[in-house]
Amino acid sequence: MKRLLLILSIISCLATNMLAQQEKVKNQPYVDNKLFHLGFHVGIHAQDLLLTHSGIATNGEVWFAEIPSYSPGFSVGAIGDMYLNPYFNLRFIPTINFGEKKFVFREQDNKGEEFRTSVRSSYLTFPISVKYSAMRLNNCRPYLTAGVYGAFDLGRKKGNPLLLKGFDAGIEVGIGCNIYLPFFRLCPELKFSFGLVNLLESNRPDIAGQETIKYSDALTKATSRMVTLTFNFE
Repeated sequence: MKRLLLILSIISCLATNMLAQQEKVKNQPYVDNKLFHLGFHVGIHAQDLLLTHSGIATNGEVWFAEIPSYSPGFSVGAIGDMYLNPYFNLRFIPTINFGEKKFVFREQDNKGEEFRTSVRSSYLTFPISVKYSAMRLNNCRPYLTAGVYGAFDLGRKKGNPLLLKGFDAGIEVGIGCNIYLPFFRLCPELKFSFGLVNLLESNRPDIAGQETIKYSDALTKATSRMVTLTFNFE
């Protein structure tokens, strides 16, 4: 009998907690129904390149490159959102990304020779994406995003051993969660970007005849990849 009373007490407590969760007051219950809304975001990112090597020998040397570690960059941008239906939104998020990619070149014959250089970039990106949101649970609502982007590098500097083109384009996907606070929504979001353009500038008259041309000749293709963690305020 005592066990039965204990079980009934536990069930009663659980039911009370569930009811309390269901009846929790929602912050901004109608904010998702706005046709348009604006916001901004800040975050950090890591830039990477998928490199394809040429295998060309320059003065009897064959060089290979890699990006062994990532340097954190800073991102900031604006958010424009348009309501399509209860689950889908169209988003335009112009962003500027300040970052750096550090390269290490090593000679094929393992003579211990290596060369280090870096490329700084300031990409102004214009992504257009579709946001799919799950059902809202109290003051949380997870979502997924997918879309395309175009990007312009505002920080190109000629004369470097490696030079990247000034325009990039690709696709991006993301996952995040709307957290409804009394006066705004805070949305942590993790996003993955995959470039579709060969960024490597192979025509290099600015360094022709110099020793550093061998590092540019060592590559035939470079496509961008980036991971971004942002905090959206909407």
